[in-house]
Amino acid sequence: MIKKLFEQKKKIEPQSKPKESEEILEEQIAASLKEFKRSNTNLFISAFIAGLEIGFSVLLMGTLYTLFGGNTSPELLTVLLALSYPLGFIFVIIGRSELFTEHTALALLPVLNRSVTIRSLISLWSLVYVGNLLGGLIFSLLLIKIGPSVGFIEINSFFHLADKMVDHDWSTILVSAILAGWMMGLLGWLVTSSKDSLSRIFVIILVTFVIGLAGLHHCIVGSIEVLAGLMTSEKIRLIDYVNFQVWATLGNVLGGTIFVGILKYGQIRM
Repeated sequence: MIKKLFEQKKKIEPQSKPKESEEILEEQIAASLKEFKRSNTNLFISAFIAGLEIGFSVLLMGTLYTLFGGNTSPELLTVLLALSYPLGFIFVIIGRSELFTEHTALALLPVLNRSVTIRSLISLWSLVYVGNLLGGLIFSLLLIKIGPSVGFIEINSFFHLADKMVDHDWSTILVSAILAGWMMGLLGWLVTSSKDSLSRIFVIILVTFVIGLAGLHHCIVGSIEVLAGLMTSEKIRLIDYVNFQVWATLGNVLGGTIFVGILKYGQIRM
């Protein structure tokens, strides 16, 4: 009986052992290479779906702001909105749709490994980025049409969500986006190191909650927020959207590529 229990313990222990850094890196490179081998049409559709799905974070934030915006303290409201921020990320990451801020670090690894070219990297980034933005635009249009009509989101909620993204100078948006891109790159790393869906969901909630709580700039979620504000409020201008999108995108790319892609790869392979 004791021998049988000991053998069962030996079978369980390897499964619960944390993954080594090299193993995580190899899995990420293999996963990224699969994306490079997908057809452009397939990749674009997956990215478009991600742009739609990530919008549910904005839907929930707008709904909570409508319900509690005038009835609770600003501090508690910030926490409530941050708690709703992970919803779309769970749909996208667990559902395996293609999100640009995941690919900033992930897609760079095969380039560092000399398995693909920089040209292929830029092509993949472009497809995913445009697909995400187009999906986000469609979701924004749906949200501003349905939300106020049904009554679960008031128009002023769109301005609030957009204003907190654009009411900064370019340098603040850039540094904020670098931190968000850094955290999104780490999120991809942690999701790969997790061995089951519950662990992955917990990691997604933890990391994206912090991004939402700190108000860091994410170029895809933020695009939906600012677009909805642009289409419903005269106070949000086109130049505000362009300024946000340029610096948030650049910051997300820098954060993911430098602080996760290059440093993690360098730590293990160099």
